[in-house]
Amino acid sequence: MGQKQRIDQQPGFVLHTHPYRETSLIVEVFSRDHGRLPLLAKGARRPMSPVRGVLMAYQPLLIDWSGGGEVKTLVRAEWTGGQPLLSGRALLCGYYLNELLIKFLAREDPHAALFDDYAALLRALPDAARPEPLLRRFELGLLEQLGYGVLLEREADTDQPVRAEGAYRYIIERGPVRAAAEDDALPGALSGQTLLDMSAGRFDDPRTLHESKALLRHLIQHHLGGQSLHSRRMFKELQTL
Repeated sequence: MGQKQRIDQQPGFVLHTHPYRETSLIVEVFSRDHGRLPLLAKGARRPMSPVRGVLMAYQPLLIDWSGGGEVKTLVRAEWTGGQPLLSGRALLCGYYLNELLIKFLAREDPHAALFDDYAALLRALPDAARPEPLLRRFELGLLEQLGYGVLLEREADTDQPVRAEGAYRYIIERGPVRAAAEDDALPGALSGQTLLDMSAGRFDDPRTLHESKALLRHLIQHHLGGQSLHSRRMFKELQTL
């Protein structure tokens, strides 16, 4: 059992909750300075609980907790405001983001920069006419900040700068390698311009957006060890409907 601690006024977000016994919740939170961790919210499902209407996903909170075990005890949660409720497509994007964080982040492994990126993305989603560029930037930052750096500016086989007009195939754990012109239509092929756009955080070009989505999906699936993402299946089902 770990040493007992008391943490107060820690910025955080609820990633997921599930019932515990008759009146309580286990709350999976993403905190800025302590990473992802589970908290026991005693009595949170009771009608008069002070945290009943506070423990909402995608809303900025200040959280107090205590304890020394794997599951700490929630002491207090305060909504800090300023974040519109997500709805429609933005809500689906939020669900996807939370699933990524739950699957990628080890318990109590802090990533303050990633936390700030996540908070900024949630603020931007409600007014985003096209959320896809926002998601691609976050996915790329997630991989980089967790140590899965994505080589984009240099060719893996020659160490030469990527050429905007070049055709490439991306090899996991190595990076982009030159492809023959006839390979341009094969799965996994992408242009040098896409790689350079990704490196610069530019996702406005339709080709860049299409090719970067395929590449990042492939990399995320690889680093998740083949785990499926329920949010992706939900997207596909909604598109079918």
